[in-house]
Amino acid sequence: MSYRPNITNVTKASSNDKEGLYEFIIKLADGTECRAFYHRFPEWKMTNISRLLKTPCPICRKDFICKCMEAFTADFEGQMIGEQWIEKAIAE
Repeated sequence: MSYRPNITNVTKASSNDKEGLYEFIIKLADGTECRAFYHRFPEWKMTNISRLLKTPCPICRKDFICKCMEAFTADFEGQMIGEQWIEKAIAE
């Protein structure tokens, strides 16, 4: 696969601090927006990711629900933790 997601911004959409559940809106360099769900305990772990239906999917070009972003979960997690996007979004 030649597609590589590149995160440019992350905002916290909602959270349940008691349960350690968080929802983030991830903006990518190509204009795509995704919604990612994370569980905090015992460590940060992505539980689900889906593309928001604002633009067609950059992979399959569908303009409706697809599961293409799930194939890049490892890329998203690496950037979210490696570039400290989670900490930046929670601090806002």
